[in-house]
Amino acid sequence: MATATAEALSDAARAFVSGGPHRLLIGPDWTEAADGRTFETIDPATGEPICDVAHAGPEDVDRAVRAATAAFEGKWGTMPAAGRSILMNKLADLIEEHAGELAEIESLDNGKPVKMAARVDLPGAIDHLRYYAGWPTKIEGETIPVSWPRMFVYTRKEPVGVCAQIIPWNFPLLMSAWKIAPALAAGCTVLLKPAEQTPLRAWSTSSPATGRPARRWSTIRASTRSRSRAPRLWAARSAPRPAARSSA
Repeated sequence: MATATAEALSDAARAFVSGGPHRLLIGPDWTEAADGRTFETIDPATGEPICDVAHAGPEDVDRAVRAATAAFEGKWGTMPAAGRSILMNKLADLIEEHAGELAEIESLDNGKPVKMAARVDLPGAIDHLRYYAGWPTKIEGETIPVSWPRMFVYTRKEPVGVCAQIIPWNFPLLMSAWKIAPALAAGCTVLLKPAEQTPLRAWSTSSPATGRPARRWSTIRASTRSRSRAPRLWAARSAPRPAARSSA
């Protein structure tokens, strides 16, 4: 099975790759890193550079957390559960519509054969999004009978808030879907950090070409080769609330 190379890409995939340097997605805006840094992402099949991508730092992480928090406390956080289902299904439909292009970029970025990306990664990601798109209207609390007299006990499930999600290199798109889908279904917003070896998949899935619903997640990029402090800052800067509350 063949691995995609930059020379063999379709016009759509080549246009995306050549559109670099690829910027950070923070809220609805594509933006350069605050300090202007970039780094090269490498084709693992040839060892040659594919393109440049923005290198996120601590200031970018702070901006992304603020944007995700604003979305969580705003329109996304107040959206009816059925609305989240509609948007998640729309994202799955758009990924399916662009599956050929996305499989090529996955192969170029990751090094796996195009056929494997097309037959495993893309269908798995689409199915995962559609499965979790059915969950927003199924997340329910419950009343709990207890032996104590004149006592009313119930649980109310709530989203935790901003979810910082780190994606590995081996299944970039599929594992992004594994993390994004349940978080969005629960009503959370997402700060996504793809692996430094495979940043293009997160960018291409978040791009305007796929019609990504704005403001639901932010995508930032940091390379451990330059020892960025950004990954270590996320947990402290996006502390969640409890996922469920029990009242009596």
